[in-house]
Amino acid sequence: MKKFRTAEVYPEAKPRVRESIVDDHASYLDQRLKEGCRSSTRLWRELRERGFCGQVNSVRYWLQQRRSYRTRAASPPQRPALRASPRQIVWLILKAAHSAKDMLKEAYRRSPEISKIAQLATSFFSIFRERSLEALPTWLEAARGTALESFAAGLERDIDAVREALRLSWSQGHVEGQVHRLKLIKRQMYGRAGFELLRLRVLQKG
Repeated sequence: MKKFRTAEVYPEAKPRVRESIVDDHASYLDQRLKEGCRSSTRLWRELRERGFCGQVNSVRYWLQQRRSYRTRAASPPQRPALRASPRQIVWLILKAAHSAKDMLKEAYRRSPEISKIAQLATSFFSIFRERSLEALPTWLEAARGTALESFAAGLERDIDAVREALRLSWSQGHVEGQVHRLKLIKRQMYGRAGFELLRLRVLQKG
């Protein structure tokens, strides 16, 4: 089961070749196939002269399996193209997933617009990770006329707060976490209890 969990695509099963009474004459048949003989009836007659006691159907089936095996061995199955939803592609772009490198490269080749948006999105993440305040105006200018234009316009409307978020190390993450915890407790009570019980539960959890 571990092989299936770690595989990126479904592991192809190896072709099976059943054991047959014809196997004893495999080297002779391989040689005749190389010489261009494809008639199962003719080959069966030749094997009969060499002491083969089986039926023509056995030879015919053996040849079919042999050809199928050789074709698969010479041309291994191609890995199917990775497919993902638009939401999954966004996450792959932002995570810079190495496993999806080829797929993203193909998407960028087919759509220059997607390539440009991906560059803007990754650079925006870099701006906030590195707190690069001086790079923000350039990014806002580059986002105009793209699918991120409305997002950039929202940032410009509240540009002072955005600049402070880049300049200061403070975060409201703790406050947001407490608000989320409070909402979770309220949902657990199904709205059937009053404020005093909610207050006691919050203080008890704390």
